[in-house]
Amino acid sequence: MKTTDIICIGEVLIDFIGHEVNTSINRTKDYHRFLGGSPTNVAVNASRLGLKSILVATCGQDGLGDYIVRKLKANEVNTNHICKLESAPTSVIFVSKSTETPDFIPYREADCQILEHQLSDEVIADAKIYHTTCFALSKNPARETILNRAKKAKELGLQLSIDINFSERIWPNREEAKRVIASYLLNDPLVKLSEDDCYRLFAEVKSEDYIFDYFHNLGATTICLTKGKNGVVLSDKNHGLFFQEALPINEVKDATGAGDAFWTGFLYAQLQQRNLEDSISIAQKLAAIKLQNVGRLPDGIDFKEYLKA
Repeated sequence: MKTTDIICIGEVLIDFIGHEVNTSINRTKDYHRFLGGSPTNVAVNASRLGLKSILVATCGQDGLGDYIVRKLKANEVNTNHICKLESAPTSVIFVSKSTETPDFIPYREADCQILEHQLSDEVIADAKIYHTTCFALSKNPARETILNRAKKAKELGLQLSIDINFSERIWPNREEAKRVIASYLLNDPLVKLSEDDCYRLFAEVKSEDYIFDYFHNLGATTICLTKGKNGVVLSDKNHGLFFQEALPINEVKDATGAGDAFWTGFLYAQLQQRNLEDSISIAQKLAAIKLQNVGRLPDGIDFKEYLKA
C-alpha cells in the first residue's frame, strides 16, 4: 500500500508580492513575503486537502531557507528531501500583485541545485504521482535529476504530471525548452498549461488544435489548457474534448498561484478516480478560492467538504 500521494520536485523560493494591486514593479513600494514556487504550492495545497505530499527541492542555509522549512512543516509537507546549501542563497522572485498575469523579476540561486541523492527509488516507489514544472526543468543540475527520476517513476508505475509554466525570462532558449519538455512528455504525464504559457513557448498565438496536437504528438494523453476568465479546455486522446466555463468570481484579489491551486484540485480528483469533467470542476473550485485570497489558500475551510458540494 503506497503511503505518499504526490511527490513534487522543483523550485522552492520566496515570492515577494507587491502590496498594491495592478501596479507595475517599477511603482510598487511594499512587498509581502510568501512561500513560493509552483511545485511548492502544489505540495502545500495537496497537504491542505488531506493528501500526503513530499517536496524535493533546494534552498539556502539562510533565514529565508529556515522560513521555507518552517512554513512547509506547519503545512505538514514532508521536508526530508529539502537540501539547504551553504554555497548559494535561497532563490527569490519579486512579483507585482495582479488580477491578470503578474509581472515578475527572478533572482535564482539555490532552487536549481537539486541532486539525485535527494530522491531515492524507494521513496518514488511509495508514491502515486510525480509532479514537476517547466521552471524546474530550465536549469541543471535540477533538469537532469528531474528527468532521470521521472524515468524511474514511470518504470515504477507512477502517474506523472507537469505544469508547463514556461517563461522566456526563466528559460531564454525556447528550442532547448521544447526539447527538454519533449523528453519529459515521453513519460505520458498529465499536462497543465495556460494560454499565456503557450504564447510564451511558441512566441505567437497558436490555435487550441495546434496546441493539443503538439503535446499529444509528444506523448501526452491528457492536456488541460486554462484560459483564465474564458474557462478551461481539456483534450484527452481516449475521451475527446471537454470545455467548462470559468466560475463567476466577485473580486479577484491575487492571481499568483491560481494555476497551482487549479492543478492541485485536478490531481486530487484524479487520485480519487474521478472522471475528467469532475476533475475540471473540482480544479476550478479550488482555483476560485485562491483568486479571492492573497497568498496561500485561506484557513478555516474544510476543503474536502467544499470540493464535494
